[in-house]
Amino acid sequence: MVNLEWYRIFLYTARCRNLTKASQELHITQPSVSYAIKQMEERLGLKLFHRLSKGVELTEEGRALFNYVEQSFSLLDTAQKHLQNLKQLNEGEIRIGASDSLIKHLLLPQLNAFHKEYPGIRIRLSHGKSPEIAQRLKEGVIDCAVVHMPMSDPQLSVQPLATLGDCFVVGEAYRELAKRSLTMEELSGLPLILLSPGSSTREFVEQWFAAKGFAVKPDIELGNVDLLAEFARLGYGAAFVSRTFVQEEVERGTLFELQLDDPLPPRSIGLATRQDRNLSVAADSFVAILLARQGQIGSSTPPVQPASHTPLS
Repeated sequence: MVNLEWYRIFLYTARCRNLTKASQELHITQPSVSYAIKQMEERLGLKLFHRLSKGVELTEEGRALFNYVEQSFSLLDTAQKHLQNLKQLNEGEIRIGASDSLIKHLLLPQLNAFHKEYPGIRIRLSHGKSPEIAQRLKEGVIDCAVVHMPMSDPQLSVQPLATLGDCFVVGEAYRELAKRSLTMEELSGLPLILLSPGSSTREFVEQWFAAKGFAVKPDIELGNVDLLAEFARLGYGAAFVSRTFVQEEVERGTLFELQLDDPLPPRSIGLATRQDRNLSVAADSFVAILLARQGQIGSSTPPVQPASHTPLS
């Protein structure tokens, strides 16, 4: 295998058509250029240059080699520029997974700020329930995920991002119930509107009811938080949602939060990454921004500050 530096010396010599000029361009001595060309010709068993009185000229074989060498170094230069753009966040891609509600209410403000700061970074979103998203993360389909905690998996590193309070909300039809505190028996007797089975949110509310000695029998099962809130507003019953997701509706008076004798415990949202994978510069920067705003996710979004590009362990 011919030394890569010899190919570089060959390229400059062919372009300059003079050993001395090539040495000046390369910032090495003229004997070094001459030695490299000689070694290269001996290794290949071919003459690459005609030695002339005022310089050198490519042989037929030298011209054939020159075309490949010139293209190769052009590709290397392009690759180096691409890597530099990735490092400076002018290019790149981040692949993030989360449920529809977490994307809309928690991630979207952060993504908007990041996209405004780094418009060259392509953002790919993958939606689904937390268990599904965790599986995609382990399979390498996505770089990171925002999930409901607890989530225990030896392949994943999960760091807390925010604490969300859950609640039951109703519409005008059940407004009177919001004026007093309800017992568990009263709550369980209401028509319940819950997320469909398989989600961590559904599992949480079922376990909470079970711990109080009640079985969950929802009247309506839906696939996303917006539909839960809409059906509650229309008077179909009490919907179980994260308070943050319906805060505006409660403040406007289109939804009413039920007060409970036994308050719901808070739940945490976490950022999950693979234990055995280094993140790309783009993904690492976004993750660093999210972790820097730990506990503030879901509130107003301040301007994004450039983050460290050190891969997370």
